[in-house]
Order: sequence, then structure tokens, then C-alpha cells
Amino acid sequence: MSSVTQSEPEKLTKKALKADHPTWCPGCGDFTVLACFFKVLEELQIPHENICTIAGIGCSSRFPYFVNSHGLHFIHGRALPLATGVSLSRPDLHVFAFGGDGDGFSIGGNHLEHCARKNPNLTYVIMDNFVYGLTKKQTSPTSPIGFQSKTDPNGAMDMPVNPMKKLVASGASFIARTHSNQVKHMTEMFSRAIKHPGFSVIEVLSECTMFYKGAFDDGNPRKGGTFEIIDEKTGDRSDEDLERHDTSSETDAYALADLQYPGKFGVFYKKERASKNDLEQNLIKSGQEKTDGLDAKKLIAERFKSMR
Repeated sequence: MSSVTQSEPEKLTKKALKADHPTWCPGCGDFTVLACFFKVLEELQIPHENICTIAGIGCSSRFPYFVNSHGLHFIHGRALPLATGVSLSRPDLHVFAFGGDGDGFSIGGNHLEHCARKNPNLTYVIMDNFVYGLTKKQTSPTSPIGFQSKTDPNGAMDMPVNPMKKLVASGASFIARTHSNQVKHMTEMFSRAIKHPGFSVIEVLSECTMFYKGAFDDGNPRKGGTFEIIDEKTGDRSDEDLERHDTSSETDAYALADLQYPGKFGVFYKKERASKNDLEQNLIKSGQEKTDGLDAKKLIAERFKSMR
């Protein structure tokens, strides 16, 4: 009688994660975002078969093409409802959604709000470049007042979206902000977001060198700007700690979001609460206890029958 020896799973590497060569424009900030994503996955050693990337439409939404994993390229602004469905139906997967400011704050803005309040287990990376780049320079939801584009040749006149305020108000349980030129900081934010149970969102200021060059120089020390990191409370009860940022406070998060651009970078808000995944599983378990252990599919079928 022969015994079968299970082999150790292969170590996850950047080489194993790389798929097609990225086709972004030279100097695009999204290259750095992709590199940091590979680095964090390699550090965390998430099983390769459990990684799933989902995106909508836009330059940044080409992510699934460049990552060797389960991947889906969905319609504009609809990445989050699809990602939520994948997360709920396959709780063994680590689901990552990617998009830009147009995909996330404009056509997908409503989905962002509902995903935030429902709190599914997934991480959403928003590469914000303050412009619609894929369609060659139109005003986006985060374009500053006065920005000249093909849709606003005399300069944007509408108040831009404040992403941090929107996310706090919507109920996202982990909200962070970073800069594509700050690799160490972005890597830390990615790692913390992935480890967070529930819906985690990271806004990355990612420059479009073709249609909004220099947009984020104010937050880049190499270009004469300042990159100020949020000083989080440590809980040491010192006088200094009283002045530090409380990541569990919505009031503190709003205050940070109100700072003059470029503001500060880091974790604005973080609070653990029951995820949509946990709530759904508890509901299924409760239903199974009342129906002699029906499996989930049969339980749903019985529920639909009762609704006729």
C-alpha cells in the first residue's frame, strides 16, 4: 500500500504573479501601484489560487490583465457589485477591486456607497488622477475647479468630490490615502487594508503624465511638495498622544478630510464591525437549523417559493 505525500505549496513570487506587460503610458503612477501590489502579495504569501482581481473601465482598470490570478474586467462603474458577489459566494478568495476616480466616484459612485455600508470582505484600490485619461482628458469627479479639459475648456466650475468624506459618510470600515511616488508608505497601506476584515478602501494619488502632468507635485517631496503622514494614536496615554489622530473617530476623519490640499496621508478611519460575509453566513446557518440542515442552494430555493 503506497502513501501519498502532499507537496508543499509553491512560494508566491512576483514572477508567478506577473501576466501581460502593462500598457500604461510612460511615467504613469499606476506602474508603481501594480509593483506595490505584487510586493505585498509576495510578503503576505496569500495562496495563489485564492487571489481574485476585478475592475471596471479605465486606464487603472486594466489591472486584471496584468495579474496572473482569477480576474474579471467588468463594465464601467460596476466592479464593486460584482466583487461583492464573488466575495460572498467564494469566501475562500481574497477579492481585490481596482478602478479610477471616474469609475469609483462618478458612474460607480452609488455602488461605492452601498458597498461601503454593507461591508463585504474585499479591498478596493482607487487610482485617482483627477482626470478621465483613457478617453483623452475630460473633467472627472475629482478634477479641481479651474481645470481645463475637453469638456471644460474654460475650466471646471463644479465642486469636486471629497473622497475621504464620501467614504466616511458611506460607512467604509477602513479608509486610507497614499501617493504613487511613496512606495514604502503605499506598501504599508496595502498590507493593512488587506488584513482588515470587511471593506477596505485605499485612494492612491496616481499621476496621469499625459493629461494632467504635475497634478500631485504638491504631495511629492521630490518636486518640492510635502508628504505629511498621519500621526496615529498609540494608546500610551501620554500628553502627546492626546493630540494624535484617532482612527476610530469619524469626527477626526472628517477633520483630516477638510485639510487644504494635499492634506495628509495614511489611515483616516478604521473600525471593525461585522462583515456582510459574516452576516450572510449567520443567516444561512440560522435557516439551516430551522430546516433540518438544508444546503444553501436548497435553502434559497425554498425561500423563493415562499415569496410567490
